[in-house]
Order: sequence, then C-alpha cells, then structure tokens
Amino acid sequence: MSKKKKFAFAAALTGAAAAAVTAGMYIRKEAAKRKPFEIEEATLTDMQKALKLGQVTSKDLVQMYLERIDRFDKSGPMLNSVIELNPDALHEAEACDVKRTVTPDVGPLFGIPVVVKDNVNTAGKMHTTAGAVALENHRAKKDAFVVRQLKKAGAIILGKTNLTEFANFITEGMPNGYSSLGGQVLNPYGPAFDVGGSSSGTASAIAANLAAVGIGTETSGSIICPAAFNSLVGIKPTIGVVSRSGLVPISHSQDTAGPIARTVQDAVKLLNAVIGMDEDDEETIWSQGDIAKDYTDFLNRGELKNARLGIDRRYLDSVSDEKATVINQALDLMREKGAVIVDPAIIPSTDTLEDRKSSVMIQEFNYDMNQYLEKLPDEVPVHSLSELIAFNKEHADKALKYGQTVFEEADQLSGDLGGRQYLADRAEDLRLSRKEGIDAVIKTRKLDALIFADYQGSDIAAKAGYPSITVPAGYTAEGEPVGITFVGMAFTEPRLIELAYSFEQATLYRVKPSL
Repeated sequence: MSKKKKFAFAAALTGAAAAAVTAGMYIRKEAAKRKPFEIEEATLTDMQKALKLGQVTSKDLVQMYLERIDRFDKSGPMLNSVIELNPDALHEAEACDVKRTVTPDVGPLFGIPVVVKDNVNTAGKMHTTAGAVALENHRAKKDAFVVRQLKKAGAIILGKTNLTEFANFITEGMPNGYSSLGGQVLNPYGPAFDVGGSSSGTASAIAANLAAVGIGTETSGSIICPAAFNSLVGIKPTIGVVSRSGLVPISHSQDTAGPIARTVQDAVKLLNAVIGMDEDDEETIWSQGDIAKDYTDFLNRGELKNARLGIDRRYLDSVSDEKATVINQALDLMREKGAVIVDPAIIPSTDTLEDRKSSVMIQEFNYDMNQYLEKLPDEVPVHSLSELIAFNKEHADKALKYGQTVFEEADQLSGDLGGRQYLADRAEDLRLSRKEGIDAVIKTRKLDALIFADYQGSDIAAKAGYPSITVPAGYTAEGEPVGITFVGMAFTEPRLIELAYSFEQATLYRVKPSL
C-alpha cells in the first residue's frame, strides 16, 4: 500500500474512532437520562453532574424535595422542620432549567434547592417570623444579604425553616426547636433525641434530605449545636466573614449566618456563595483582606498528619460518658493519622468566664431588636420590644407557652451601648475569650485548633467572634449523633476546613437517618 493510501486509510480509521466515541458519549448520556436520580444523600457535585447529563432537572429536584417534605415533614414522622414553602420554587426552577440550556457553565449552587432559617429576611411572598406569632404576617421589604448572595449564585430558596423562637432568646426553659408559630421540630434520628437549637429546623431538614443545603444562624452555638445533634457539618464563621444585615438580631458582636450541610465540601461551597462585602455591615468591609477568595482550595485530605490539636477535658464533663467515649475514639483515630493530640490543653480563662455574667448580649439585644422592629412594615403589629412583650401577653394562650422572661429582663435595660457597664463587659469578654482564652492556649501550646465535643466551647468562641466547624464523629449505642468541633483563632477557616475535611474523609461516619 502506498504512503498516500496508508494515510487515507489511517484518517478514515481516525474519523471512525471519533464517530464511535461521539456515539458512545451520546449513548451514555441517554442512558443517564433514563436512570432514576437518587435524591437521598446527594451532594452538590452529584446534583450538578446529573443536571449537566440531563438525568434530572432543577424542577425535578424541587419536586423531589417537596414530595419528601410532604412525606416526612408534614406527615409520617412529622419532623416539623419547614415552617413555610416558597410558592414560586417550581417556577424559579423552570427558569434555571431554561438558563442552563444557554449557559451550561454554572456554579455549584445554580438550580439547587436550599432552605433558609426563618430569622433571615426574605423579600416577596415568603414571611420572616423568627417563629413568633407577632411576626406571622411579616414580609420583609428586602432580602438579607445572605439571601441575595444565594440568589446571585442561582440557588432556589425552597422554603424557610422552623427554629427555636427568636433564636432562643425569648425566655428560659424553652425546648430546643420550639416556636409558638411553628411548633416543635424533631430530630430525624429519633424524637427522643435533642434536635439542638436554635437552627434546629435547618439541621433537621438537611439531615432528613428535605433540601440540598441550608442556612442557619448562630449567636452562641446555634449552628454548631443542631449540626452536631443531627450528624451534619456546620460552619460558624469568624464575625465579618458573612454579613449580618437582614438577620433578626440578638447580638451584633456575636451574630452570624453560616452553612449547614451533609458534607464538608457542600458546606464550604455554600460558604463561598454567601461571603462578600456588604455596605450594610461594616464588619464585612474591614474583614475583606482576611477572607479567602475560594475556600474550596482548602478541601485537602491528609491534613491531620502532624497537626497539633488541643483538648481541654473540663468541657467533656458536660457530655454523657458514652459521648465522651465516642470523642476519645475520634482522638485515637486522629493520632493514627499522625495528629499530635495535646491533652490536656487548658484554656486559662474558662472558669472565670463561666462564673461571671456579662451584660453584652442582653444589652445588645435591647438595642438591636428595637432597631429591627422599628423598621418593620406598618401591617406588623409590633415595632418595639415593649410592644412585642405586650402583644405576647394579649395572645398568651398561643404566644407564651414558656413565657418571655428574657424579653422582660432586656426591656428593663436602656440599650445604651455607650454605657460604662456595657463597655467594661465587652472589653472583659474579649480579653477573657481571646487574649487569655483561645489565643493563649493556641499560641503557648502551638496548636492548629482546639477540639470540643458537640457544641461545648461555643460560648467562648462566640464571645471571641472566632470560627468553629463541627463534623460527625459517630453515634451512641442508641443511635444518637455525636459531633466533633474544631475551633480556631480569627479567620482560620482555611485551616479548620483542612482539618474537618481530613477527619471526615478518614472516617465517613455519617449515616442517614431511618425515616
């Protein structure tokens, strides 16, 4: 055969091979379309892959989650985690499906159904109630910055989640997950287990696969606690990483929104979506130089090797012996992976912090809540803390099952954030939580992070404004979830993500609840 003929023959083979590859890709894509998509435990990566292949549409995803909400939240085990659904969710999903055909290169949250805690403002048809009867008809004039960021990323707000009323700052003795308007949220791992607070609805919904990912808020433990109690990943960012504007407030020095998800990777992708500079929150402006452009860069395995992790065992006294055993087993595993466990790593200020009562949160609550209520639309019946207290008394049969002792205490205060007592307490909180607390032990013991069981340690991290990440650590014999929480100094989210991701990937402890 001549060289010319050989070349023509080879070219024909190459063309045939290319055609075969193209045909094979088409066959695989068509097969993917026919294969039913499993929504349970699906990650953001799984969903985007299925959407790209045409195996599922965003409208399908919304419909699947709506069916699960009807089956498990409103009937069956009646988790009661979703307080309101977005009536436009299916229409918004259809719009995403159309846009995807012309703009296939989209971000990880595009066309994905998410849920948002009902103390985060959502403009439009949905309400923002904080679980309170008084705010039952409140429709916010403007989306919270976090919600605007979600929409910018193409996420579909599937609905609002129930919570501990007013983020558990209305009274003493209110159960985690209870609100006067929404009722009691249940833990999908078992109704006898504490669901955690106050982002209980978001955690219960995500654990039960009623949405892809969700937004919670934390002032002191309200993301970390329910995430740990529902075998989830929760990220409480450094104050200033995520905007606080548009959140029903407790304490501006401690409030933040943050992700709740089934995997570290999904939580980090959600965190990426909601960060950003907000002109309505000066902390986000000051913090820009300390915030990573892409936190997924820190999803690295093997980062437990040579990591120095400290544990103050006094915090284990607050958990059951069985949970303490689970944490000790997690510590042993981290040692096997090369981590150096500094035990004990004593936080110097712990006892002092526990013995003193600071006025910071309640003074800020008086000021911040009055500022928030004052701006509510005229159709809302309350525009001050005093009016809110009076309304609750008038509707006590529904609104005051557990009272409002914290409201009444706060209402007696001046709300003067320039007062001597407030300023002294704020300075003392920062000194004890930072310089003589977390900073002291991390610096002197050369630690990468501190370790806590469940939400233990949330109070000191909250006062400092420092980040925390919780990851599933296992289960008790009865099946109750146990979380392990990593805490670091300001803006150490990158290192905490590395540690949390490495632990998660080394263990893969999460098991979906049996509904």
